[in-house]
Amino acid sequence: MKRFLRIAAYAWASPYTLMGLVIGLALGGRPCWVAGVIEIEGKRVAWLLNHLPVRAAAITMGHTVLGQSLDELERTRRHERVHVRQFERWGFAMGPAYVLTSVFLYFRGKDFYRDNPFEIEAYKEG
Repeated sequence: MKRFLRIAAYAWASPYTLMGLVIGLALGGRPCWVAGVIEIEGKRVAWLLNHLPVRAAAITMGHTVLGQSLDELERTRRHERVHVRQFERWGFAMGPAYVLTSVFLYFRGKDFYRDNPFEIEAYKEG
């Protein structure tokens, strides 16, 4: 049963995993398999992460984590693994839930990133 649940978690998050993998590889990133997660880093990946609305050392998409460098991937690993588990729970709904929560917070006068419950959970653990 445990094996079935792991397979289901990977399948549930797979659209985002594939998207992260495609983006990372298209940017010429170097992939590495770390504890069940594909981590990708590279110069153009770093450029992208530096040009997001919130500069990011790393970003998670399903079971793929894009990072600015190997050092940043290691430094942010615990935080990003919380996001991996969130993708396993929320599946395809994770993207819209995260974005809609951020928009709601912004219009309530709160910080769309730091006050987002997905980030609060990740910062508590990592």
